[in-house]
Amino acid sequence: MIQTTSAALPHTLDQFLDWEPTDGFKYEWNDGELIRFSGMKKKQYYIYDVLNTLFIEKGYYTIGTLMAEPDVMLTTIQMRRPDIAYFTKDQIQAGRNGEDVIPAFVIEVISESDLAYRIEEKIAEYFKAGVQVVWSILPEHEVVYVYTSRKQVTICLDYDFCMASPVLPDFTISVNTLFAPSVPAS
Repeated sequence: MIQTTSAALPHTLDQFLDWEPTDGFKYEWNDGELIRFSGMKKKQYYIYDVLNTLFIEKGYYTIGTLMAEPDVMLTTIQMRRPDIAYFTKDQIQAGRNGEDVIPAFVIEVISESDLAYRIEEKIAEYFKAGVQVVWSILPEHEVVYVYTSRKQVTICLDYDFCMASPVLPDFTISVNTLFAPSVPAS
């Protein structure tokens, strides 16, 4: 249940886009429904850092960026915030010019509070909007589901490599590397 007064809640997409919640949560908009979530936590930021480092090492920063929790208008009535999304430089420029752009690659880092039906709902919406690759990462179980469509999914464990092809062909990482314990700085 949303912990804010109903008078303060937005009732239209335009109101939602101008709304600044004060309850410490983040929200998505789905055809008039407010969907509350808490945003990425420490474990999730670690995963983002590992993936961002790989992104930089592979040189992909020259053609785009990995962004944490961007606002993505999937349709005229759906605004979602994937945990991580890849945008090309052209998409970033189009966004700067006020255009809505759909990332080709998104990553959801699943927390204990995420509901299975909500995850499936988002994956379906992503593919319907034009996303080409979705990673669903479950840190607690050290598993990554790599979707290239709703029907094509690869379950990655242990030494399996997660791939972002065809969007970022050389963006691959083993599950063990993704979840490796951090090494303390010396």
